Amino acid sequence: MAGTERPPRPTSRPNPPSGAGRVRTASGGGSRPRTRASGRGGGKKWHSDWRIKLLLGIAACILLVCAVGGIVFAYYYHAYEHVVEQRLRQPLFASTAKIYAAPAEVRPDQKYSVQEIAQDLTRAGYSTAGVPHPSQLGTFSLTESSIHIQPGPQSYHAPDGATVYTAKGIVKAIKGDDGEQLSSYELEPQMITGLSDKDRGKRRLVTYDELPKYLVPAVTSIEDRRFFEHGAVDYVRVFGAAIADLRSRRYSEGSSTLTMQVARLFFLSPEKRFKRKIIQTAIAFQLENHYTKKQIFTIYANEIPLGQRGSFAIDGFGEAAQAYFGKNIRDLNLPECALLAGMIQGPSRLSPYRYPQRAIARRNIVLDAMVETHSITRQQAKEAKAAPLSLTPFSVDEREAPFFVDLVRKKLMERYGERDINGEGLHIYTSLDPDLQSIATVAVENGMKHVDDLVRRRYERHTRHGIVMTNQHITYPQVAMIALNPHTGQVLALVGGQNYGFSQLNHAVVQRPTGSVFKPFVYATAFNSSLTGVALPGQQGVFTAVTMLNDADTTFDFDNGNVQYSPHNYKHEQMGMITARTALMLSQNVATIALGQMVGFDNVAALAHQAGIASAQATPSVAIGAYDASPLQIAGAYTIFANNGVMIEPNMISSVRTAGGDVVDDFAPISKPVLDPRVAYLTLSLMRDVINHGTAAGVRGMGFEAPAAGKTGTSHDAWFAGFTSNLLCVVWVGNDDYTDVKLEGAQAAAPIWAEFMKNAVMLPQYSDTQFFDPPAGITEVTLDKTTNLIADASCPDDYTAAFLDGTQPTGTCDHPNGDQRNIFQKMFGLGGNQSAPPIPPPPANVVQPKPPSGTNPASGANDEQNQAGPKKKKKGFFGKIFGVFKDDGKNRNQPPNQNPQPQQ
Repeated sequence: MAGTERPPRPTSRPNPPSGAGRVRTASGGGSRPRTRASGRGGGKKWHSDWRIKLLLGIAACILLVCAVGGIVFAYYYHAYEHVVEQRLRQPLFASTAKIYAAPAEVRPDQKYSVQEIAQDLTRAGYSTAGVPHPSQLGTFSLTESSIHIQPGPQSYHAPDGATVYTAKGIVKAIKGDDGEQLSSYELEPQMITGLSDKDRGKRRLVTYDELPKYLVPAVTSIEDRRFFEHGAVDYVRVFGAAIADLRSRRYSEGSSTLTMQVARLFFLSPEKRFKRKIIQTAIAFQLENHYTKKQIFTIYANEIPLGQRGSFAIDGFGEAAQAYFGKNIRDLNLPECALLAGMIQGPSRLSPYRYPQRAIARRNIVLDAMVETHSITRQQAKEAKAAPLSLTPFSVDEREAPFFVDLVRKKLMERYGERDINGEGLHIYTSLDPDLQSIATVAVENGMKHVDDLVRRRYERHTRHGIVMTNQHITYPQVAMIALNPHTGQVLALVGGQNYGFSQLNHAVVQRPTGSVFKPFVYATAFNSSLTGVALPGQQGVFTAVTMLNDADTTFDFDNGNVQYSPHNYKHEQMGMITARTALMLSQNVATIALGQMVGFDNVAALAHQAGIASAQATPSVAIGAYDASPLQIAGAYTIFANNGVMIEPNMISSVRTAGGDVVDDFAPISKPVLDPRVAYLTLSLMRDVINHGTAAGVRGMGFEAPAAGKTGTSHDAWFAGFTSNLLCVVWVGNDDYTDVKLEGAQAAAPIWAEFMKNAVMLPQYSDTQFFDPPAGITEVTLDKTTNLIADASCPDDYTAAFLDGTQPTGTCDHPNGDQRNIFQKMFGLGGNQSAPPIPPPPANVVQPKPPSGTNPASGANDEQNQAGPKKKKKGFFGKIFGVFKDDGKNRNQPPNQNPQPQQ
């Protein structure tokens, strides 16, 4: 039937599921059921066994790794146990000697506000009075017009306090705690650096209680949130860091706790190796066994590196607070604490000076972390994020004086040895003025940019397409600057090169040809000879500022005529017969050598030796600075002109004390009289004209207006040496390979000197610059430039010159040989011409020149040059009465702009 017809069998069908249905035999006939062993149940068991074996294998490997790791860890734990214990028996930070600057001195009439005094005290480590944990160095409290200073038990000074009263930024009075009025008061010395062979790190030790409120939570929130809970290792962080390291195939520090960081900082190198990680962990456990959490954090707070400032590393939060904010660590606020905590990750990359935006972004991350750990509220974080960085302006290597520190260290090593200095943690108190050092560093930096530009221009070639550089190698000059107190010899600032990081060669102590900065010693020798009353060869009288010298090209014989010397002036010009004043003012070589021959080259060399220039020899070239001296030696030698003839050896160390304040050594300045004070002043007066009207007159155009004296120098090198009443400074510029720098001292060295001195006299310590006062026995008169005789109304083009009493010209410019009596002398026929009073002999303890060959003992001090008038007789009674009203000494220290350059 159609309705029941079965459908045809399919020719093929899909394979049945595994383990189901029948299996056709190869012959096509019949089928048999599978056994259970080959069915689904057997496969499940096989897979289960494989998984179990795999898990057991992994577990065995883990146990093996743990066992091996435990054995390795135990090995390193015990291997480093004695190292850790031995290190912990020693003081952790007390082994570094510390170098301090000179104490700033507060004096009445200084420009020194109470705010500035407070800032200096804070830098030195003082705290404000009334804080919970006052500084052991001392405290201060201030009002709008006064500040009370109270030294503490660890102060450099005695525990005598004082109150400084000011008005409009000027110190008006200083009163001791006993009510006595004081003429001055010294502030606490500021630390310059720690002294160590390991590095040039700076550290200010702090205790846990001195840390500000927000610093600990800021650090732990971003570096180690469970620091106070874990036992050296945070296992959650370790596991997470290990997974990250395996994925990135890099080793990170993300798992390091603060304790582990302390272990690395004190015992390990910074290399990132797995072996070091095990050792670091072993040491961390030992630290946790020896110290409390607060003690570990204190060690961390004093050791953590937080950047670099110039050539010095900033170690610890105490030094960082001072370096970045100019504050004592106790006074740090929330945003400042967050900034320092953020810098731990990368002090160079996150430097707020170089990368302020990065530093702010990282600071804000720390603030958010503090919110997450409930250390601060969101509102506090919001306000802190809005705060500016407010960094201290001393952001570069201005105040640290690395070349100065190197010299101090060398002197200390020679005297005490390394073990005694750093082993006892000595405190070394030096002469350095940090403010002056800052000014010196900036002046050198700015001045050498100008010098480098001058050098670079010599290698430029102008073409139609513009300026191109030649293929010649450019040699850029080096520099040195020394500033010292001319009355004490204390080195106040020292720069030994352009860049300490590039070269540590200290050019301040390198011997170089002195050039024309030596010439004042020739003129001082000549003035010295005038004290004997002996006329110079070829002269009618003793040497004075208006002695005529021959500036024409001359060949000089020396060594008994066996050697001839034919010098020339710097630009080969010849001026003929010129005054000694003009010769030094314009730095004429030939005239100066002629003067050296008159006074004796042996006398010139002898004076140089007395002043500390030991290389000088008795040859004609000594007169123009052919022999070597270091800039530091020149600075010491120039003290004889600035210090009334007394030479003060430059000194840098005033006292060495133990960490407890006991005196080990006090160093007194070494001085000796070299010149009669009158001779020193006469030479100074010529050097004053060099600055006011001569080769260094350019410093006046640079804004430096204080009374000063100095001398340029140009040989292979460029020099300038000059001084005010309270500050002496020498600048040298030259090439390390001794090639000619091809720059005049007025071009290269004087501008650096001028910028430094202009800013120095604005500091409180050097703001009271005075005019140079002549000693007894000196007369200053106003002379006519044309005749070099006394100027009157008929010859207004004049200048002022200094003379030994009795050696000044007596004729006037309009009556060189006329009657010089006043009207009453003429009426009574009194006065006539008179003899000059005798010249008092020089002190017995100064350099006594030998009479130069060819001198005429008969021509004494009473003889004048060819410009002088006839001899005068002794005044009569009425002459004495009326003559005393004549004033020949007016305009003694005239302002520089009132005496234009003489026409020679």
